[in-house]
Amino acid sequence: MTIDIFAALLMALAGSGHCMMMCGGIAGAFAGRVNKRQLLTYNLGRISSYVVAGAIVGGTFAGVASLTDQGLISLRIIAALIMVSFGLYLGQWWYGLRYIERIGQPLWRRLQPLAAKFRRQRSYSALFAAGMLWGWLPCGLVYSALSWSAVSGSAQQGALLMFGFGLGTLPSMFAFGWLSRQLQQLLQSLGFRQLMGAAMIIYGLWTLIIALRQLQVLQ
Repeated sequence: MTIDIFAALLMALAGSGHCMMMCGGIAGAFAGRVNKRQLLTYNLGRISSYVVAGAIVGGTFAGVASLTDQGLISLRIIAALIMVSFGLYLGQWWYGLRYIERIGQPLWRRLQPLAAKFRRQRSYSALFAAGMLWGWLPCGLVYSALSWSAVSGSAQQGALLMFGFGLGTLPSMFAFGWLSRQLQQLLQSLGFRQLMGAAMIIYGLWTLIIALRQLQVLQ
């Protein structure tokens, strides 16, 4: 489980530039209108939605994997392939994950007006609710992390993994309004994205090799 949490943290940190491209407009505009405590509340709501999603995915796939001895290993292979796919997507070598992101767009179109309504309010409860809705924004980075929740083995572990992922995204989102323009440009540059994408691909392939060896032993 520790290695999966590391994978989730790596995804979040490697995807900082991706986070800024996907959510930077929301975070940047919002940061200019609220104080740091309100912005932190907003982001904690977003992380909470990741935790809920991780619990759902982890619990659901744990039940499926328990049906066969090879179930969890097979799920790990799928998760490794998704990590490789995200690395290719992050490095702008292949855009297949965009099709996965489109799956969540109908739901997001329904949630976005409500999220904007809550965001216009200044109470901490409203900001937390807006953040929870923001967490359902279609995102290949989040979907990749959720693939690791699927191999976590339980709802509790899936929630813990996504909490770790959420913490990894917090620095870039919370500090977006205060980061220097040069640092923002670096995190969003093609060179940085390709470097991080290559790291994700290597990690995914390493995980895939280990899983295939484990599957071979069982056979």
